[in-house]
Amino acid sequence: MIEHKIENNEVILIGKVVSDVKFSHKVYGEGFYSFDLQIPRLSSSYDILPITISERLLPSYNNIQGKILELQGQLRSYNQYSEGKNKLILTVFCLEMKEVSPGELSKSKNHIYLNGYICKKPIYRTTPFGREITDLHLAVNRAYHKSDYIPCITWGRTARFSESLTVGDHIQVWGRIQSRIYQKKLETGEIATKTAYEISINKLDVLDDGSEPISFEEQEVEQTESTDENYIAQ
Repeated sequence: MIEHKIENNEVILIGKVVSDVKFSHKVYGEGFYSFDLQIPRLSSSYDILPITISERLLPSYNNIQGKILELQGQLRSYNQYSEGKNKLILTVFCLEMKEVSPGELSKSKNHIYLNGYICKKPIYRTTPFGREITDLHLAVNRAYHKSDYIPCITWGRTARFSESLTVGDHIQVWGRIQSRIYQKKLETGEIATKTAYEISINKLDVLDDGSEPISFEEQEVEQTESTDENYIAQ
């Protein structure tokens, strides 16, 4: 079992590599690469998540396409300037990785824990099928005075409660990272297919220093209901 203690942003995944490894960028002479990891859900569908990894973790693996990997890391965000706007891009930053047997895929392991602060007013809504959802945006601190801004969704009873949260509230959440494919009409009239990523929360605690946390928990939700078409960094 991979063990890498992370205080406020921890991701554990088991999935199959379904893309080539591509060079992403270099920081202080260290190269970073990216690939896509396919994680099965409890249903017959799956999520495909972008992974970023240091060159230091790759040499012993050679070609990893098609391999089953267990990863531990953090969900991170950065701004990408495109079409006159800043778009929020999410990626799982891998800190540890190991190859596991194909049988491990059946565990559908896709876990995330975040401890952060509400950074946008929650938005409550209902779907055409009557499901209650609240959209949350969470700011999670990391080293060097940086923060990651992560879109989350809550369901049912938790969604009704989350609507009352305010900017600055301190919460911790547990859930999974889901990918959602949607279509967007461009200014040219063309239809573009895009992918959004968000945290589907199944447990939420509101933290208030000096008192017991307020806790809400829901059964794991497999739906991929639509949220905003784009997540724009503020």
